[in-house]
Order: sequence, then structure tokens, then C-alpha cells
Amino acid sequence: MSKGPCRHKETRWCNEEVAEAVRENKINYSKRKTENSTEAWKEYKKSRQSAERVISTTKEKKQKECASDLNDPEHQNEIFPMTKQMVKERQDITGSNCLKRVSGKVIVDEKGIKDSWKEYMEKVMNEQN
Repeated sequence: MSKGPCRHKETRWCNEEVAEAVRENKINYSKRKTENSTEAWKEYKKSRQSAERVISTTKEKKQKECASDLNDPEHQNEIFPMTKQMVKERQDITGSNCLKRVSGKVIVDEKGIKDSWKEYMEKVMNEQN
């Protein structure tokens, strides 16, 4: 069983300015699709560039703010939830947390899972030969 992507992704940098830029970009994209004119294309391209610019500046500001907060003793407790979220985002989606051997024993550690898969593959290969 694999872990799927987070359904409600939390973005710490999203604000009203970013939302407005993305909304405008979506509107111009739909106009470009329906009208298919060079004017609509130029408008869409301009709104896309401005949205990217707004997003990157907002992200950069938030990263600097978070970095300065790490040194502040009041915000020391916020480090752990942030790192926990980062670890969850970077988890291997296709990996598994546990595996049950043929004998019925549940394996949780990574080395045991790998060994179990090796044993299984060797068994399958021997049966084919």
C-alpha cells in the first residue's frame, strides 16, 4: 500500500496578493483558450509572468522571515512542526511502512523489508527455473 499525496497541502507563504495574481492568471488563460488571438496570448503571458513574480517574492519574504524566527527563542517550538511537514512532503510515495512475511510475521524496519523482498524474489526465480 502506498501513501498518497496530502489532500490539504498547507502553504505558509500564500496570501491574498498571491491568490489574486493566480486568479487573474486563470481568467486570462481561459480567455486565451476561448478567443485564440494574439492579444489574449499577450495578456495571458503578462499575467503569468506577474503571477510567477508575485509568488517568488512572497516565498522569498516568507523564507527570510522563517529563517530569522529560528533564532528567536519564542519561535523555537515552531521548528518541529515545520520540519515534520517537510519530512512528510519528501516521503517516498511508493514505499511501504510495513510488510507481512509468508510466516505471518510483520516487518517494520527497512532492512527487514528489503531482505524479505530479496527472499521472495529468489523464491520466484527458483520456481521459474
